[in-house]
Amino acid sequence: VTRATARSWGGRRTVGPGLALSFLKANRLSQVMAAPSYRCVECGEEAPELHRDYSHGIIKITICKSCQKPVDKYIEYDPVIILIDAILCKVQAYRHIILNTKINIHWKLCIFCLLCEAYLRWSQLQDSQRTIDPTDIIRYAKEWDFYQMFGLASLELAAFLSGAFLFLWLTKDEFIQKKSNRNTLLIALILSGYGKLLVIPAVIWEHDYSPLYINLIKFFVLASNAQAVRVVLNSTRRFALSVIIVGWMVEQFTACIFQQLKLSA
Repeated sequence: VTRATARSWGGRRTVGPGLALSFLKANRLSQVMAAPSYRCVECGEEAPELHRDYSHGIIKITICKSCQKPVDKYIEYDPVIILIDAILCKVQAYRHIILNTKINIHWKLCIFCLLCEAYLRWSQLQDSQRTIDPTDIIRYAKEWDFYQMFGLASLELAAFLSGAFLFLWLTKDEFIQKKSNRNTLLIALILSGYGKLLVIPAVIWEHDYSPLYINLIKFFVLASNAQAVRVVLNSTRRFALSVIIVGWMVEQFTACIFQQLKLSA
Protein backbone atom coordinates (compact mmCIF):
# COMPACT_ATOMS: atom_id res chain seq x y z
CA VAL A 1 0.00 0.00 0.00
CA THR A 2 1.45 3.36 -1.00
CA ARG A 3 1.64 5.86 1.84
CA ALA A 4 0.37 9.36 1.00
CA THR A 5 3.20 11.80 1.52
CA ALA A 6 3.58 15.48 0.83
CA ARG A 7 6.96 16.53 -0.52
CA SER A 8 8.43 19.92 -1.11
CA TRP A 9 9.86 20.37 -4.60
CA GLY A 10 10.89 23.78 -5.81
CA GLY A 11 8.50 25.56 -3.43
CA ARG A 12 5.56 23.41 -4.56
CA ARG A 13 3.75 20.81 -2.50
CA THR A 14 2.88 17.56 -4.27
CA VAL A 15 0.38 15.07 -2.94
CA GLY A 16 0.98 11.36 -3.04
CA PRO A 17 -1.26 9.14 -5.22
CA GLY A 18 -2.86 7.43 -2.22
CA LEU A 19 -4.07 10.70 -0.70
CA ALA A 20 -5.27 11.98 -4.07
CA LEU A 21 -7.28 8.79 -4.66
CA SER A 22 -8.85 9.02 -1.21
CA PHE A 23 -9.74 12.66 -1.83
CA LEU A 24 -11.43 11.85 -5.13
CA LYS A 25 -13.44 9.03 -3.56
CA ALA A 26 -14.56 11.23 -0.67
CA ASN A 27 -15.51 14.04 -3.05
CA ARG A 28 -17.52 11.70 -5.27
CA LEU A 29 -19.28 10.18 -2.24
CA SER A 30 -20.22 13.63 -0.94
CA GLN A 31 -21.66 14.55 -4.33
CA VAL A 32 -23.76 11.39 -4.43
CA MET A 33 -25.06 11.97 -0.90
CA ALA A 34 -25.82 15.62 -1.64
CA ALA A 35 -27.57 14.82 -4.93
CA PRO A 36 -31.34 15.34 -4.68
CA SER A 37 -33.59 12.33 -5.10
CA TYR A 38 -36.52 12.61 -7.48
CA ARG A 39 -39.30 10.22 -8.44
CA CYS A 40 -40.49 9.06 -11.82
CA VAL A 41 -43.99 10.39 -12.36
CA GLU A 42 -45.00 7.24 -14.22
CA CYS A 43 -43.76 4.36 -12.04
CA GLY A 44 -42.61 6.09 -8.84
CA GLU A 45 -39.00 4.84 -8.98
CA GLU A 46 -36.24 7.08 -7.66
CA ALA A 47 -34.10 9.04 -10.11
CA PRO A 48 -30.97 11.13 -9.47
CA GLU A 49 -32.01 13.96 -11.82
CA LEU A 50 -34.86 15.20 -13.96
CA HIS A 51 -32.80 16.48 -16.87
CA ARG A 52 -29.20 16.88 -17.93
CA ASP A 53 -27.87 20.23 -19.05
CA TYR A 54 -25.27 19.98 -21.78
CA SER A 55 -23.21 22.79 -23.28
CA HIS A 56 -24.68 25.45 -25.57
CA GLY A 57 -28.05 25.33 -23.79
CA ILE A 58 -28.87 21.76 -24.81
CA ILE A 59 -31.12 20.06 -22.23
CA LYS A 60 -32.08 16.38 -22.36
CA ILE A 61 -34.82 14.90 -20.21
CA THR A 62 -33.72 11.95 -18.11
CA ILE A 63 -35.25 8.58 -19.00
CA CYS A 64 -36.36 6.31 -16.16
CA LYS A 65 -34.40 3.07 -16.00
CA SER A 66 -37.44 1.15 -14.79
CA CYS A 67 -40.25 2.12 -17.17
CA GLN A 68 -38.14 3.65 -19.98
CA LYS A 69 -40.26 6.82 -19.92
CA PRO A 70 -39.30 10.42 -19.11
CA VAL A 71 -38.76 10.82 -15.36
CA ASP A 72 -40.85 13.98 -15.23
CA LYS A 73 -42.63 15.07 -18.38
CA TYR A 74 -44.24 18.01 -16.57
CA ILE A 75 -41.02 20.05 -16.54
CA GLU A 76 -41.88 20.94 -20.15
CA TYR A 77 -45.58 21.55 -19.52
CA ASP A 78 -47.33 24.83 -18.89
CA PRO A 79 -48.42 25.37 -15.27
CA VAL A 80 -52.05 25.58 -16.39
CA ILE A 81 -51.88 22.03 -17.80
CA ILE A 82 -50.28 20.81 -14.56
CA LEU A 83 -53.07 22.44 -12.57
CA ILE A 84 -55.74 20.82 -14.75
CA ASP A 85 -54.15 17.39 -14.30
CA ALA A 86 -53.98 17.99 -10.54
CA ILE A 87 -57.68 18.86 -10.47
CA LEU A 88 -58.34 15.62 -12.34
CA CYS A 89 -56.39 13.86 -9.54
CA LYS A 90 -53.82 12.33 -11.89
CA VAL A 91 -51.11 10.59 -9.92
CA GLN A 92 -48.41 11.83 -12.32
CA ALA A 93 -49.26 15.45 -11.60
CA TYR A 94 -49.25 14.79 -7.86
CA ARG A 95 -45.81 13.17 -8.05
CA HIS A 96 -44.49 16.18 -9.94
CA ILE A 97 -45.89 18.72 -7.48
CA ILE A 98 -45.15 16.90 -4.23
CA LEU A 99 -41.93 14.99 -4.94
CA ASN A 100 -40.17 16.80 -7.79
CA THR A 101 -40.98 20.42 -6.99
CA LYS A 102 -40.00 22.58 -4.04
CA ILE A 103 -43.08 24.48 -2.89
CA ASN A 104 -42.84 26.73 0.16
CA ILE A 105 -46.36 28.18 0.15
CA HIS A 106 -48.08 25.33 1.94
CA TRP A 107 -48.59 27.21 5.20
CA LYS A 108 -49.97 30.26 3.40
CA LEU A 109 -52.29 28.01 1.43
CA CYS A 110 -53.36 26.29 4.64
CA ILE A 111 -54.30 29.57 6.34
CA PHE A 112 -56.13 30.80 3.26
CA CYS A 113 -58.11 27.55 3.02
CA LEU A 114 -59.00 27.78 6.71
CA LEU A 115 -60.25 31.34 6.18
CA CYS A 116 -62.42 30.20 3.28
CA GLU A 117 -63.86 27.34 5.32
CA ALA A 118 -64.42 29.62 8.30
CA TYR A 119 -66.29 32.11 6.13
CA LEU A 120 -68.42 29.31 4.70
CA ARG A 121 -69.38 28.07 8.16
CA TRP A 122 -69.89 31.57 9.46
CA SER A 123 -72.26 32.40 6.60
CA GLN A 124 -74.37 29.38 7.49
CA LEU A 125 -74.83 30.72 11.01
CA GLN A 126 -76.37 33.95 9.78
CA ASP A 127 -80.07 34.42 9.78
CA SER A 128 -81.61 33.33 6.48
CA GLN A 129 -83.71 36.50 6.41
CA ARG A 130 -80.72 38.74 6.91
CA THR A 131 -79.40 40.35 3.75
CA ILE A 132 -75.63 40.12 3.46
CA ASP A 133 -74.16 43.15 1.75
CA PRO A 134 -70.84 42.36 0.03
CA THR A 135 -69.55 45.82 0.98
CA ASP A 136 -69.79 44.91 4.68
CA ILE A 137 -67.27 42.07 4.59
CA ILE A 138 -64.77 43.95 6.77
CA ARG A 139 -67.41 44.68 9.39
CA TYR A 140 -68.62 41.09 9.38
CA ALA A 141 -65.07 39.75 9.74
CA LYS A 142 -64.84 41.52 13.10
CA GLU A 143 -67.61 39.42 14.53
CA TRP A 144 -66.65 36.85 17.14
CA ASP A 145 -68.45 34.00 15.36
CA PHE A 146 -66.12 34.23 12.40
CA TYR A 147 -63.01 33.79 14.55
CA GLN A 148 -64.73 30.99 16.41
CA MET A 149 -65.36 29.19 13.12
CA PHE A 150 -61.73 29.74 12.13
CA GLY A 151 -60.59 28.16 15.39
CA LEU A 152 -62.96 25.24 14.89
CA ALA A 153 -61.71 24.66 11.34
CA SER A 154 -58.10 24.75 12.56
CA LEU A 155 -58.90 22.30 15.36
CA GLU A 156 -60.58 19.89 12.96
CA LEU A 157 -57.64 20.07 10.56
CA ALA A 158 -55.24 19.29 13.40
CA ALA A 159 -57.44 16.34 14.41
CA PHE A 160 -57.48 15.06 10.83
CA LEU A 161 -53.69 15.23 10.55
CA SER A 162 -53.24 13.62 13.98
CA GLY A 163 -55.55 10.73 13.06
CA ALA A 164 -53.76 10.12 9.76
CA PHE A 165 -50.30 10.20 11.35
CA LEU A 166 -51.43 7.98 14.22
CA PHE A 167 -52.71 5.37 11.79
CA LEU A 168 -49.44 5.47 9.87
CA TRP A 169 -47.50 5.20 13.12
CA LEU A 170 -49.33 1.94 13.84
CA THR A 171 -49.06 0.50 10.33
CA LYS A 172 -45.87 1.98 8.82
CA ASP A 173 -43.60 2.64 11.77
CA GLU A 174 -40.36 2.67 9.77
CA PHE A 175 -41.65 5.25 7.31
CA ILE A 176 -43.13 7.66 9.83
CA GLN A 177 -40.04 7.67 12.08
CA LYS A 178 -38.02 9.59 9.48
CA LYS A 179 -38.41 13.32 9.86
CA SER A 180 -38.09 13.95 6.13
CA ASN A 181 -40.95 11.54 5.43
CA ARG A 182 -43.16 13.21 8.03
CA ASN A 183 -42.47 16.64 6.57
CA THR A 184 -43.18 15.47 3.03
CA LEU A 185 -46.45 13.85 4.09
CA LEU A 186 -47.52 16.92 6.04
CA ILE A 187 -46.83 19.22 3.09
CA ALA A 188 -48.64 16.81 0.76
CA LEU A 189 -51.77 16.73 2.94
CA ILE A 190 -51.81 20.51 3.26
CA LEU A 191 -51.32 21.12 -0.46
CA SER A 192 -53.94 18.54 -1.38
CA GLY A 193 -56.51 20.52 0.60
CA TYR A 194 -56.58 23.19 -2.09
CA GLY A 195 -60.11 22.11 -2.96
CA LYS A 196 -61.40 24.27 -0.14
CA LEU A 197 -60.63 27.26 -2.34
CA LEU A 198 -63.63 26.30 -4.45
CA VAL A 199 -65.81 28.34 -2.11
CA ILE A 200 -64.21 31.54 -3.48
CA PRO A 201 -66.34 31.64 -6.67
CA ALA A 202 -69.43 31.09 -4.57
CA VAL A 203 -68.46 33.99 -2.32
CA ILE A 204 -67.77 36.30 -5.26
CA TRP A 205 -70.98 35.51 -7.11
CA GLU A 206 -73.07 35.26 -3.93
CA HIS A 207 -73.85 31.60 -4.51
CA ASP A 208 -76.46 29.91 -2.38
CA TYR A 209 -74.48 27.45 -0.24
CA SER A 210 -76.47 24.31 -0.85
CA PRO A 211 -75.64 21.09 1.07
CA LEU A 212 -74.88 19.32 -2.20
CA TYR A 213 -72.25 21.89 -3.16
CA ILE A 214 -70.58 21.66 0.27
CA ASN A 215 -70.56 17.86 0.21
CA LEU A 216 -69.00 17.85 -3.26
CA ILE A 217 -66.20 20.09 -2.03
CA LYS A 218 -65.57 17.82 0.96
CA PHE A 219 -65.55 14.72 -1.24
CA PHE A 220 -63.08 16.32 -3.65
CA VAL A 221 -60.76 17.34 -0.81
CA LEU A 222 -60.79 13.81 0.66
CA ALA A 223 -60.10 12.29 -2.77
CA SER A 224 -57.21 14.69 -3.26
CA ASN A 225 -55.84 13.84 0.18
CA ALA A 226 -56.00 10.13 -0.61
CA GLN A 227 -54.11 10.67 -3.85
CA ALA A 228 -51.44 12.65 -2.01
CA VAL A 229 -50.99 9.88 0.58
CA ARG A 230 -50.75 7.32 -2.18
CA VAL A 231 -48.01 9.33 -3.91
CA VAL A 232 -45.91 9.92 -0.79
CA LEU A 233 -46.18 6.37 0.54
CA ASN A 234 -46.14 4.77 -2.91
CA SER A 235 -48.95 2.56 -1.68
CA THR A 236 -52.20 1.17 -3.01
CA ARG A 237 -55.45 3.10 -3.30
CA ARG A 238 -57.05 0.99 -0.58
CA PHE A 239 -54.38 1.80 2.00
CA ALA A 240 -54.41 5.51 1.11
CA LEU A 241 -58.18 5.58 1.52
CA SER A 242 -57.82 3.83 4.89
CA VAL A 243 -55.47 6.56 6.10
CA ILE A 244 -57.85 9.31 4.99
CA ILE A 245 -60.92 7.60 6.43
CA VAL A 246 -59.26 7.25 9.85
CA GLY A 247 -58.23 10.92 9.78
CA TRP A 248 -61.76 11.93 8.72
CA MET A 249 -63.31 9.90 11.54
CA VAL A 250 -61.07 11.59 14.12
CA GLU A 251 -62.00 14.95 12.61
CA GLN A 252 -65.74 14.21 12.84
CA PHE A 253 -65.34 12.95 16.40
CA THR A 254 -63.61 16.19 17.36
CA ALA A 255 -66.36 18.23 15.70
CA CYS A 256 -69.03 16.28 17.60
CA ILE A 257 -67.30 16.87 20.92
CA PHE A 258 -67.07 20.59 20.21
CA GLN A 259 -70.74 20.67 19.22
CA GLN A 260 -71.76 18.91 22.46
CA LEU A 261 -69.70 21.33 24.53
CA LYS A 262 -71.31 24.24 22.72
CA LEU A 263 -74.83 22.90 23.31
CA SER A 264 -74.16 22.18 26.99
CA ALA A 265 -72.81 25.69 27.49
